[in-house]
Amino acid sequence: MADKPSSGEILGIPYNFERPSLGRLLSSYWQPGKGMLVEKPFGIGYTLNLANWRSWVVLAVAGGLYYQQSQSVGGGDAGEAEADADGDGPVEVIVEDD
Repeated sequence: MADKPSSGEILGIPYNFERPSLGRLLSSYWQPGKGMLVEKPFGIGYTLNLANWRSWVVLAVAGGLYYQQSQSVGGGDAGEAEADADGDGPVEVIVEDD
């Protein structure tokens, strides 16, 4: 059986399934001469280049949105939000017979 390549591109999307090393991980996430997105050191697709300032803006916005979402859990009545969070709220099941 022929060996399958462990890295390459399929339909323009890069993949790399070689065994990851610390050096390769560090060099993949920190590439000062490259754009905001770089090839992943392991797996399929792209990841953020932490040497690019735009990546830090994306991380800050994502962190702010996550923080805001976690602070405002439940938009309705407090009792409904509590029941939904616990999963112990009442459930109504309607069965129609033809």
